[in-house]
Amino acid sequence: MIDFKFSLSDTLYQRTTKGEQIMTTILFTVNDKMFEATLTENATTQAFIEQLPLELTMKDLNANEKYANLNQTLPTQSEQVEFIENGDFMLYGDNTIVLFYEDFTTPYSYTRLGKVNNSKNLKRDLGQGNAVVRAELKDNNI
Repeated sequence: MIDFKFSLSDTLYQRTTKGEQIMTTILFTVNDKMFEATLTENATTQAFIEQLPLELTMKDLNANEKYANLNQTLPTQSEQVEFIENGDFMLYGDNTIVLFYEDFTTPYSYTRLGKVNNSKNLKRDLGQGNAVVRAELKDNNI
C-alpha cells in the first residue's frame, strides 16, 4: 500500500490582507512525493472539505484512476466531461472521489473537484494497487 495524504486549507477561497482572492489547493503526498491540486469552486468541494479529516483506502480501477467511497454523500453538479485528463480530481455519483492518472475519453458524468497542477509523474508515484489516504485540513497561513 502507498501512503497518500491530502492537505487542504481552511476555506475554498481565502483573502489576503489586501483583499486578494487565493484559491485553495490540496497537497497530495505519495510517500515522499508531493503534488498540489487547485480546487474547483463549487458546493461539492466545500462539502468535501467539511468532511475532513478522513482516512481512506483508494482502490485502483482500470489502470487509469484511484477511487474511494465516502461515508457521507456530497451535493452533485455532474456533467458529461467527455475527456478525462491526467490529474483530474472528480466525484462520481454522490460519494465516490476519483483521482485520474491517465488521459482518456469517457461517457460517464462527474462533478469536478479540482486538478493536480503538475501531474507529469502522478501515475508513477501513485503506483499500482490500493493507496491508503489520509485527508486533513492544512493550517491557514495567510
